Amino acid sequence: MSYLFYILESIIPFEWINFNFMKNALLAVILITPLLGITGTMIVNNKMSFFSDALGHSALTGIAIGAILGINNYILSMLGFSLLFALAISSIIDSGLSSSDTIIGVFSSTGVALGVVLLSINGGFAKYSNYLIGDILSITPKEILLLLIVLIIVISIWIISFNRLMLSSLNSDLAFSKQINVKFYKNIFVILISLIVTVSIKWVGILIINSLLVLPAAASRNIAKNVKQYHLFSVVFSLTSGIIGLILSYYLGTATGATIVLISALIFFITFFIGKRLNK
Repeated sequence: MSYLFYILESIIPFEWINFNFMKNALLAVILITPLLGITGTMIVNNKMSFFSDALGHSALTGIAIGAILGINNYILSMLGFSLLFALAISSIIDSGLSSSDTIIGVFSSTGVALGVVLLSINGGFAKYSNYLIGDILSITPKEILLLLIVLIIVISIWIISFNRLMLSSLNSDLAFSKQINVKFYKNIFVILISLIVTVSIKWVGILIINSLLVLPAAASRNIAKNVKQYHLFSVVFSLTSGIIGLILSYYLGTATGATIVLISALIFFITFFIGKRLNK
């Protein structure tokens, strides 16, 4: 890590890079934003933004379960609950008994309410409130390594299974005719979203994690002309907003996650008007 720090100090001519917490945060942004940019494309395509938002809200219950069971690493309890939560939503949606937005709404409201109730017992909610807005400046080298491992896993699965994931999500009948196990690949995607949301929440924040998943992909969709451009622009927009937001938050003294979201929103509106002019 010291070698990486030396490289960052050598190539970035600004005083903020002299602080270790800023170097850690920059490395985290470089790892988190591609994850959000890549998966966000399929979330936007499949109109699953409400679903990823529900997973973010369910993190509160995962934290509460971890606290009750005495688990020190809340990422483990959040991930475990998030996976069960996501697979339960997916299974009930597949049953066709109710509309998907209704089912997701029920699970989302239940997850966040249960988490708040459990964490607020005996007035203990305040110490967990930092998970609502996140704090990427507190990330440690071990947590950066975790993000690197998750990034490698997600990219590997994406490269190997992208076509089947895409076809299963967009046209399940066609996928089935090509002997693709639709349910398996839908579950794989659900698990990927759960993993990314869970490992990012501590540093991004429950309230804005969904915005960072959706905005870069939505901005990319405004101007992309093919699938390759769609993914490339989404990652570039996500990375750009992450780095600019981090630097601005340092100088303005604002919450990093929220500042990144505002930059992402600005990019979205710029690409919206560019796309509108190009389509005239």
